[in-house]
Amino acid sequence: QGKFTLLRDTRTDGSFLVHHFLSFYLKAGCKVCFVALLQSFSHYSIVAQKLGVNLAAAKEQGQLVFLEGLKSCLDLLFGEEQQPGQPSPLQFLSCDLRALFDFVRLSLAPCDSASWKGPVLLVDDLSVLLSLGATPVAVLDFIHYCRVSVCCQLQGNVVVLVHSSEDSEDEENELVVNSLCHHSDLILWAQGLATGFCKDVHGQIKIIKRLSLRQAEQDLVQIYQYKIQDRNVTFFAPGLSAAVL
Repeated sequence: QGKFTLLRDTRTDGSFLVHHFLSFYLKAGCKVCFVALLQSFSHYSIVAQKLGVNLAAAKEQGQLVFLEGLKSCLDLLFGEEQQPGQPSPLQFLSCDLRALFDFVRLSLAPCDSASWKGPVLLVDDLSVLLSLGATPVAVLDFIHYCRVSVCCQLQGNVVVLVHSSEDSEDEENELVVNSLCHHSDLILWAQGLATGFCKDVHGQIKIIKRLSLRQAEQDLVQIYQYKIQDRNVTFFAPGLSAAVL
């Protein structure tokens, strides 16, 4: 509890980590606020069914609060007028990220009638906010306030996915990624293979436990390779894939 986990991907798609954490926290009985900026609800629902989770039922029960960013963005730009007293969480398209933070804070506010376990904020993916016009400072401020509210005050967890590229010319995105790495308790960094595509190894994941944040110790780094299957992901030490053995 009270941890900030950064999911980072380079030269590969790290969305399988998002699906894992979404199903993991729902199965654990946590209250989840999912800010989905990359895919539609039906996409996440189909994948969740393969992992044994019913997102529609979780929404009806109040366990899952789902913000469909693509639909909200289109409604704000081209759709109907907003109802009085109900500003869009994506109101930052014309101002700042305060409306999005208020949406998260209200979604995870303690409720006497619910018996959910710790609150969880899940964001997929943060890089989209920059593409929609938010500044790096606004994005970092948003994450900072979410950490204070969810991790510190409510003793919950925050899990955020960001895309990065070692040779990217997007300086704003790399600024956000590097800043978040310095504040994360745990970094799961999915990387594509330097040798290219392989049917038995889809990539490698670097697990960085930030012990230096609270202790005078070096960070703990572990590296595994993985293969994504239909319903799960197989992890193994480098050089121990089926293609080698």
